[in-house]
Amino acid sequence: MSRKQKLAVRIFALLGATAVLMVFMRYNNAVTEADAAFYEERGLSFISKTDGKEFSIYRDNEWQNEFLEGVNIGAAKPGYFPGELGITEEDYLRWFGYISDMHAEVIRVYTTLDPAFYNALYEFNRTAEQPLYLMQGVWINEEDIATLQDAFAEDEKIKQDFVADAKNLVDIFHGNAVLPEKPGFASGEYTKDISPYVIGWIMGIEWDPAFVETTNLNSPGKTSFSGEYLYTEDASPFEVFLSEAGDAVLRYEAEEYRTTRALGFTNWVTTDMLEHPSEPYEKEDKAVVNTEHIKARSSFPAGLFAAYHIYPYYPDFLSYEEEYIQDVDENGEINTYRAYLEDLMAEHTVPVLVAEFGVPASRGKAHESLYSGYDQGNHDETEQGEIVVDLLQDIHSEGYCGGLVFTWQDEWFKRTWNTMDFDLADRRAYWSNPQTNEQEFGLMAFDPGEEASARYVDGDISDWSKTEPIAETTDGALYAASDEKYLYLMVATEGFDFGADTLCIPIDTIADQGNTAAAGQQLQFSSGADFMVRIAGADDARILVDAYYDSFHYLYAEQLGMIDKNSAFAVKDSGIFNPMLHCLSREIFLPASQQTLPFSSYETGLLSLGDANPEHEAYDSLTDYAVKDGNVEIRIPWQLLNVMDPSTKQIMGDHYENGKIQAQATDGFKIGMAVQKSGELATSPVKMAKYTWEAWDMPTYHERLKPSYYIIQEAFEALDEHAASAE
Repeated sequence: MSRKQKLAVRIFALLGATAVLMVFMRYNNAVTEADAAFYEERGLSFISKTDGKEFSIYRDNEWQNEFLEGVNIGAAKPGYFPGELGITEEDYLRWFGYISDMHAEVIRVYTTLDPAFYNALYEFNRTAEQPLYLMQGVWINEEDIATLQDAFAEDEKIKQDFVADAKNLVDIFHGNAVLPEKPGFASGEYTKDISPYVIGWIMGIEWDPAFVETTNLNSPGKTSFSGEYLYTEDASPFEVFLSEAGDAVLRYEAEEYRTTRALGFTNWVTTDMLEHPSEPYEKEDKAVVNTEHIKARSSFPAGLFAAYHIYPYYPDFLSYEEEYIQDVDENGEINTYRAYLEDLMAEHTVPVLVAEFGVPASRGKAHESLYSGYDQGNHDETEQGEIVVDLLQDIHSEGYCGGLVFTWQDEWFKRTWNTMDFDLADRRAYWSNPQTNEQEFGLMAFDPGEEASARYVDGDISDWSKTEPIAETTDGALYAASDEKYLYLMVATEGFDFGADTLCIPIDTIADQGNTAAAGQQLQFSSGADFMVRIAGADDARILVDAYYDSFHYLYAEQLGMIDKNSAFAVKDSGIFNPMLHCLSREIFLPASQQTLPFSSYETGLLSLGDANPEHEAYDSLTDYAVKDGNVEIRIPWQLLNVMDPSTKQIMGDHYENGKIQAQATDGFKIGMAVQKSGELATSPVKMAKYTWEAWDMPTYHERLKPSYYIIQEAFEALDEHAASAE
């Protein structure tokens, strides 16, 4: 019998009881149709349990071993930071439908959310053919961690707050909580009992090694704990802290509601129990959080599991560990991700959940996976899905109890280490930056515009038909538009011969600097050009930056000294245009091989030819420009123009004059265009015309399911069919 058939049988069996329950529900929201899902043992009700390395859910009146397929959901959408909790109940209900249609059965959230989330989960599951189950996270105040650096400091403040938040969540699960208003935190009245759908706790965050180490050093004698439901063996003080917190939460729910559920603690590769001799960064292998030292008593029948965030590109040892490099999969390819999964699983006696995994479909990238190419960024949305499926297959084949994709929705507020110096932290949520890979892990995109983006770079220029050109020359007409993500340019010509001619578009973004000529290219400009788009063929298209305004060189040479300085770059109007580079890694030393690897970067200013229209079969989300019938369309991420916040029209100022990267206001750009025919020399300066845009307080956006969504949908469905056939 299939899962759907079993569910149908159960629904019919419940119909008689439901009529009675509906009368009682009018007076007590703590009773729902799903109460029958609970299993009772030792005086406790629960719907999830662990046994060996199996994770089981009680449904259809039996325990079913599960491979948990699901997604993580963040707490923000465009125009809101996570602490503002701007997602509505209607948003959640719509998203739950998409997620369920994807054949996911588990959602994971990181912290306490507003009643809107829990209400939506309750309402969705009341009518859903297959309920969505929740893995609930419990956050820790990272400001307290940074200040105290010790879980037991100041009368155990961090631990006490950790436990208090979890106890509030227990009450929320049972529809019995009222949280007061507090800036940056969830609040309101929680009246819906969603406890039958909560299959587990994932307590904590990716642990800062310094936090773990300081806690251990400051309490050397705190190495054991014996609680009612949990106890420790050979534990560190930090592991005792986790055990004490977990036991307190389990004890509270058991005493107040006679209910329990499986419990795990967040962990990641940085604080795993394995040694990584090829890891170049000391902090990535200096601390250990081994949750195998935390044990469940027989009085806790739901049991423990382990939860890890595991990505294929980080930490760096995944690309350099000699033993992993020898691991070749059935396709004959080196698979360091699977090799790590195998090693980690061997250390555990409990089920292990990969609570985060994935790659971002972003233009920018921050880490490379040397052998697989599963990098942190610079993947199109189709490739994103294909990689996630590959990782999912590795997770499944190595015996893990599930994999939760990171993440459901794109997150505009996010930062990345190699772009965070180039934007304004308090304005990130108000625009979309494809250069910041952390913003585009989602399977659902938030594209700019209420119903459509300002323009689609796809070779069809009909969406420019109502736009007036900002400049017209003998070479053609230049058009410009913009939205929350890109500056769009279109050059309409009668005879641009792509591959033979060269299109040059100078852009002046800041006054009193810029190049009035391009050295070696026989080009002059009517205004100092800070950037130049140059398209000379499919393999020779890029955006270049005036060396004086090159933020990459300024940060890594002038400020940090990680690369050599070039004194010529500190001169205004030098005529030098630099490639636009993106840092990947500082110089690193590999301890196992005694090898030093140099500072690394890549040219992020290279422009990719393609079709950027999501409605088209040839859609490629990494497209930068399209050429058709002598017309050229281009989209440029705001950050590639040194814009720090387009919503308030803030750009980078004069680095050398300010002595740092600092924002200043702009009233717009000057843009020009010229077509250089092969063998011909320009005889006059390129004229540049003004383009400006309106600032905005709140962004416009619309939702779009990425191609990766549908690819993962097929993979999840295949896993379901595999599981059904194995029953």
